[in-house]
Amino acid sequence: MSTAIHIGEGAQTSERYAQHVNREWVRLLDLLQMNVRYERCVGEELFTSDGRCIVDFLSGYCVHNVGHNHPDVVSALQRELERCGPAMIQTHVADLAGSEGVEAAIKFARAHTRRNGILAANHAFHGLTCGALSLMSDDFWREGFGPLLPETKTVPFGSLDALEQELKSKKFAAFIVEPIQSEGGVCVPDAEYLQGAELLCRRYGTLFVLDEVQTGMYRTGTFLAAHHFGVEPDMVILAKALSGGLVPVGAVLMSEEICDSVYSSLPRAFVHTSTFSENSLAMRAGLATLEVLEREELGPRSIEAGDYLRNRLHDRLSGYEMVKEVRGLGLLNGIEFRAPKQLRLRIPYEAFGAMHAGLFGQIVVMRLFRDFGFLTQVCGNNFMVLKVAPPLVVDRAHMDAFVDAISEIVELANSPGAFWSEALGLARRAFRS
Repeated sequence: MSTAIHIGEGAQTSERYAQHVNREWVRLLDLLQMNVRYERCVGEELFTSDGRCIVDFLSGYCVHNVGHNHPDVVSALQRELERCGPAMIQTHVADLAGSEGVEAAIKFARAHTRRNGILAANHAFHGLTCGALSLMSDDFWREGFGPLLPETKTVPFGSLDALEQELKSKKFAAFIVEPIQSEGGVCVPDAEYLQGAELLCRRYGTLFVLDEVQTGMYRTGTFLAAHHFGVEPDMVILAKALSGGLVPVGAVLMSEEICDSVYSSLPRAFVHTSTFSENSLAMRAGLATLEVLEREELGPRSIEAGDYLRNRLHDRLSGYEMVKEVRGLGLLNGIEFRAPKQLRLRIPYEAFGAMHAGLFGQIVVMRLFRDFGFLTQVCGNNFMVLKVAPPLVVDRAHMDAFVDAISEIVELANSPGAFWSEALGLARRAFRS
């Protein structure tokens, strides 16, 4: 009886969401058979109202580094609420304070350098506010939102020559770049690229800014991915996992010189602020999350687990022609697929690609979820790369089960039959609706 009630409540929630928020999102989840109601989420396990256990291998796009609802973070938030302390008063010196990330970096870089230009990398993902959108080259995210920030430009990720050509103009306040392009396809650059980019920025007076929103907080094994590459950025943008997966929070780390150039006098004491920057609950979540990450040594665990997972994936998938590469760092990993060479597979593959570039990847995502109970997603700017980013607390049993699951799906895709016929069925349902 209770299960029926829960299912009904879930259906009503979907209907209300479709009516008042985003109809197309509900349609997409229904189409992919992923519109389930989660009742309890702990660690890497998500329990649904119909009795399933889904294992999270996406981590909310690298939000849940410490796992879902870590008891220490929950306790810290409960204590903060119970003390009835000050929050968002705006006219006092806050015990705890934070800010929005990419937008703040743009403002501080312009103020410090007295330049307007902002440089970024092709296929980056920095967020969906207007300032962040201005730094992204993919039209999918920008289309329909009108003129964005002027004097922004992108260069190929990994190319120092292209970067220097732009920096020579000395019109750019900052080069904002992800140390590893997560939505671009989990692209890990050579160490020389980031080191060279830092040197070029210093040479031409441009701030070197790292967007570590997805790569920070031990996701790649070190606190910042920057630590793998031996660079010292002028600013670092953090968010996502800093929240503990419970209360949104972001932070921007910067040199004292940059900070002082903005808050340069008494009249400018409040030139950059935010209503929610004094959210004590969010800051408490951040502090508790940092404590958990360090006490449970999740950085070393991320390196060990990531190496184990990549090695197992490589061993099981390297023989399939549709698997181009398994790559990553720590527990930020990607499986890149490619078009098949065999004619019997290439014909259906190209037919589905003509319908939508992301159709193949979504079939993989759907089958992992429906048939094996794994939550994943393809990269936002590269639909041929499956992101593999479980919480840092993931155990080997779940990693082994994931390797078995993706291997079985790739085996199905390697022969004409159920995988491709289901893709055709999905395409038909999408276009009918």
